Amino acid sequence: MRIWSESFEHRGPIPAEFAMGTPDGFGGNRNPHLAWDDAPADTQSFVLLCIDTDAPTDPSTVGRDDLQIPVEQPRADFVHWAMVDIPANVHAIAAGSCSDGVTKHGKQSPPCPPGARQGLNDYTGWFAGDADMRGQWRGYDGPYPPANDLRVHRYFFRLFALRVPKLDVPEDFTAADVFHALQPHEITEAAIYGTYTLNPQVKG
Repeated sequence: MRIWSESFEHRGPIPAEFAMGTPDGFGGNRNPHLAWDDAPADTQSFVLLCIDTDAPTDPSTVGRDDLQIPVEQPRADFVHWAMVDIPANVHAIAAGSCSDGVTKHGKQSPPCPPGARQGLNDYTGWFAGDADMRGQWRGYDGPYPPANDLRVHRYFFRLFALRVPKLDVPEDFTAADVFHALQPHEITEAAIYGTYTLNPQVKG
């Protein structure tokens, strides 16, 4: 199985139209185009995740003008998208079809392929203390790495082929719920990643 995008090259920079943040504020926040083929014959559904594996682990360093977050700071995952129950006959997601623009407090019913379900991304927790932004952030919300981070962030789009049509996850599921539920049903996985940075001192 393979996955690719017409919106960015594998290991290449993600354009700002697919990011939540730009140097000037909010970006286009459109989901990128994704397509896949060569799925196993017994595939009954797909799961799609987008995860930034380079999120800083010390929130107190984020957004400060008096320091640059060092490349070697320990990192953690930040989930930007979690979708399950993508029908087996779906092999592409058009750019902007699931997210187009920033919705404060999060999208409540983001569009997606018929039959699929979208869970909470990690902006739900990130904005929990912000009265202007907090809410249930569902579906895709794109890159917004700290502008003072010296590390270029990588955004992995991971596609899993499953041998079940529906995944047993809660209504307000997270990527952690997905990983727990898919393990007995996973057939194979394909992945690509794009990069993004808002630090003018760093070449993306």
